[in-house]
Amino acid sequence: MPNLLILGGAAEGKALAKAVAEAGLRATYSYAGRVALPEAQPLPTRMGGFGGVDGLVAYLRENRITHLVDATHPFAAQMSRHAVAAAEMAGVPLIALTRPPWEAGAGDDWRHVEDMEAAVAALEGRARRVFLAIGRMEIGRFAAQPQHHYLLRLVDPPETPLSLTDAQVIVARGPFDEESDRQLLQQHRIDLVVSKNSGGQGARAKIDAARALGLPVLMVDRPALPPRLEMGSVEEVLRWVVHSGT
Repeated sequence: MPNLLILGGAAEGKALAKAVAEAGLRATYSYAGRVALPEAQPLPTRMGGFGGVDGLVAYLRENRITHLVDATHPFAAQMSRHAVAAAEMAGVPLIALTRPPWEAGAGDDWRHVEDMEAAVAALEGRARRVFLAIGRMEIGRFAAQPQHHYLLRLVDPPETPLSLTDAQVIVARGPFDEESDRQLLQQHRIDLVVSKNSGGQGARAKIDAARALGLPVLMVDRPALPPRLEMGSVEEVLRWVVHSGT
């Protein structure tokens, strides 16, 4: 009988948890613990890190995990790298449930940067009204560009004062739609959107809204990851679990 460990955090992980539960498979859903009130899952759930690669290896062995599924956010690079290393060390098959990145189309005005450090550097210059749509973990980096007004949309209220001198926080949980995001950008007179290339539909509304309003987007490209087996749908992952042995 398969015994899965699902490293969750993205919408794909939620869909996989539902399908796994409906299929009657044994599995544990793991949250990194970066959200104060994570969404409930139809599977046994754990919170927090594993203590690095060695800790994850120990967890896989102690809990007799037969399949490791990485359904984390595309920018959870450290966890994904740890998963690749731990799976190899523990001899546990690994698959990543991924979503394709967004691609610029007609009407998009994107400037690509390779990482968040490059995004901060790209904001040098005149003061602007910036929708900083990057989550909460790396907000502090942008204190290096204090001339801008920053609009932030976070899942949880900040636990400590922000290091940004001119910022407004909106607390909301997606998915969002293009019309409401267009209104948001207009209401706050945003003239630049900073976004990670997360892909998928749940976070795309701001990108479509920027296109509709003719706004530029500073797009942070995805981090490089070690080679791994990747699939793009829940159905493909379930077939892999069934046919990859236990």
